[in-house]
Amino acid sequence: MGKGSRERFLFGVVCALAGGALWGFSGACSQYLFAHYDIDASFITAARMLGSGALFLVLLLATRRERLVAMLRDRASFRRLVIFGVFGLFACQFSYIASIGCTNAGTATVLQSLGTVWVMLAACALAKKPPHVGEALGLVLALAATFLIATQGDPSSLALPAAGLTWGLVNSLTVAIYIMYPKRLMFVWGTLPTTGIGMAIGGVAAGIVWAAPAVWGGAVVMPALDATGWFVLAAIVVLGTFAASTLYLHGVALVGPVTGSLLGAMEPVSATVFAALWLGTSFTGYDWAGFLLMVSMILFVSVAGGKEKSTARR
Repeated sequence: MGKGSRERFLFGVVCALAGGALWGFSGACSQYLFAHYDIDASFITAARMLGSGALFLVLLLATRRERLVAMLRDRASFRRLVIFGVFGLFACQFSYIASIGCTNAGTATVLQSLGTVWVMLAACALAKKPPHVGEALGLVLALAATFLIATQGDPSSLALPAAGLTWGLVNSLTVAIYIMYPKRLMFVWGTLPTTGIGMAIGGVAAGIVWAAPAVWGGAVVMPALDATGWFVLAAIVVLGTFAASTLYLHGVALVGPVTGSLLGAMEPVSATVFAALWLGTSFTGYDWAGFLLMVSMILFVSVAGGKEKSTARR
């Protein structure tokens, strides 16, 4: 690897790590809002997606205007974008924030990481092949992590709130959808335009869900946020969504998808650290063991996928 290539690779590593860390930070910010204000998941999701979607559109208009227009004019692509934005990005963002509201940022992010397992199982089913040894081990680690966090080692009890565990599992399934569904869109139009437009469409869906009570004669109540609350919400939009996505996607483009997925393990680590140090969330030994097992799962599955692709190229 030449000097220039090595510098680009290292820059990609830094970008991907920074993106993952900011995603984890956004989870801690959501937990902070739930703890200090009367706010619901639908409002945070709408503000997060509409705000970041608008920033993505500004970036795309400035850098990829022709591609953006062509993508929106292609009816088949637009239909796929709507499905991706609503059932992928919006469903993922909403279920993630709902999971945080029922548990905490670290636990919700670890449960979200189960999405890697669903992707692995779906890929094996589509290819009609059993998982490789590394993938199978990753599945075992993920199930063990979920068991430890949910039961605290006691199979006769459920330490997590049932709603928190349910939202966490739903969130992991939506992660698998937004990872697998837009592959064709990203291949044709690129990752940034697909993510940006999908985020904007998902933001519209989130706004409709938040405003839905007004349709039935109810009242749409704006949360009473002070300056600190609005600042934290802005941090979720700008840093935890727009900047996180842009940095991570740029990093993956420089280092490759396999290394990028490995570096994505920074997200659950970041969410847990921020929750513990900033918000004072206490975690048990079983929690920390579960977090470690889930990060190990991500590494095993990613390495196994990299070896499979390397073998296929030979």
